[in-house]
Amino acid sequence: MSKRVRKIIEIDEELCDGCGQCVPACAEGAIEIVNGKARLVAEKYCDGLGACLGECPKGALRIVERPAEEFDEEAVKKYLEEKKKAQNKDGFTCPSARLQFYAQGAPACETANIPRAQTNSALCHWPIQIRLVPPTAPFLKGARLLVAADCTPVAYPRLHEDFLQGRIILLGCPKFDDPQGYIEKFSQIFAQADIKDITALIMEVPCCGGLPVMIKKGMELAGKDIPLRVVTIGTRGAILREEDW
Repeated sequence: MSKRVRKIIEIDEELCDGCGQCVPACAEGAIEIVNGKARLVAEKYCDGLGACLGECPKGALRIVERPAEEFDEEAVKKYLEEKKKAQNKDGFTCPSARLQFYAQGAPACETANIPRAQTNSALCHWPIQIRLVPPTAPFLKGARLLVAADCTPVAYPRLHEDFLQGRIILLGCPKFDDPQGYIEKFSQIFAQADIKDITALIMEVPCCGGLPVMIKKGMELAGKDIPLRVVTIGTRGAILREEDW
């Protein structure tokens, strides 16, 4: 395809930390996070107007003039339609999956200024379901993770006080959800987010024992070795054991 000199986005990979804040700012979907860095999907998807510039906290984006494919509005429409179909299939367009974070950066969870007069919750982000949290979610950067089987908050009444303070929670069911999907999601998170450590909170029932195994397999795929603590909760709500994996 012929090229002409025009304005187009340029991404400085040295400055980019893969936070993903530029992705939703591009209405044409021209930017995606690939291997922990923002990338231009295709020149023809970028209109060169720079709507994404103000969203990058690292200043990794800029507009340059260089030979590039022409912006193709029809190609963008087709690309966005295909992307929407894929997102609907994976469940990420559900309004309840909209990213929210109640503190400035993941480490700030430890001191998040949440009015305790209004709530005793230590939760500082949304969504929380493993399947709904994108690996590029900004609140995952440098986080300490609590990966909890979804029965544990009911069985253990002090989860917020004893386990959630200062952590990002990922909640799911290793019995009813897709194990391979979990492994792939964990590997993507571990490859991109520089996770500090992980606490896995599981029930004493046999099906829960697969959750830390999935976490370890995710580490192996990502080539990471992250400290993992596994805490087992009894069906009556007591902590039965804690062990390092």
